[in-house]
Amino acid sequence: MTPATVLTHTPFRTTEEVAVHGHPRRKIAVGLLAALFVAMTACGDDADTSSSTTTAAPTTVGSTTTAAPTDQHQVRAYFLRDEKVGPVARQVTGDEVAAGALEGLLSGPTADEEEIGFTSTIPGGTELLGVDIEGRVATVDLSEEFGSGGGSLSMMGRVAQVVFTVTQFPTVDAVDFEIAGEPVTALGGEGLLIGEPQTRADWEAMAPAILVESPLPFAEVTSPLPITGTANTFEATFIVNVTDGEGLIVYDQPATATSGTGARGTFDITATFEVPRPGIGALIVFEESAEDGSQINLVEIPLQVSA
Repeated sequence: MTPATVLTHTPFRTTEEVAVHGHPRRKIAVGLLAALFVAMTACGDDADTSSSTTTAAPTTVGSTTTAAPTDQHQVRAYFLRDEKVGPVARQVTGDEVAAGALEGLLSGPTADEEEIGFTSTIPGGTELLGVDIEGRVATVDLSEEFGSGGGSLSMMGRVAQVVFTVTQFPTVDAVDFEIAGEPVTALGGEGLLIGEPQTRADWEAMAPAILVESPLPFAEVTSPLPITGTANTFEATFIVNVTDGEGLIVYDQPATATSGTGARGTFDITATFEVPRPGIGALIVFEESAEDGSQINLVEIPLQVSA
């Protein structure tokens, strides 16, 4: 199987082929990512994904998605990477995890997340005015800044970011938008139509072919490593690599989603591996082109890999 290559949007990393126990494996220069992890450890970055936190399991109480009021939970905020949505970790304390996830989204990506390519098209200064959940539809009320500036691509990006962030919760299937308390039927000068409740399927074009939803960037991981998400690839198949602290591939296996070739399916796999060199590694997923075998739709997620 062809070793993975680095993402085109991370030019600070290089690759070289090395042999480990007679097996060709990839080695990555990870000096900058190592520095990022050191800085995050020192500063207590928002994207901390330590094992002491748990993913929120929201329920609907009245019209608000809630969790235990005094617990801290890990949720996901969806930014853009290579013009497709991608999740990062945020921590929420309190009983309104959907609102907390949106607040994390509106705060924008951290400097460390920007370093690996995450951006947001949601205008700075956008405020969350309310979230109401009824009948599996979340009505999200945002301030007027949300509809200001930008062309159609910017509008599509910001809507998709909100839709993916809110629909991570099992109590929400779709999102209605309001601005300053008024329902929105069209957004921006070019009139992006969002009058009906918006689902992830409505924004399939903004999702990467392989969307990894766990683990999240900068997470501390060990073997066995659960890997979950969704995919829409040819014949539902793709390749999963895990690299260790020296950038050597310690896991290299195909994976299969529940559907593909035009229909997005889910995947839930467990990668088991040995870690010769703990440190800054990565989860790398990609498709092999049916035409020439080259790597396409590649996504790389930096991780702290421990033995």
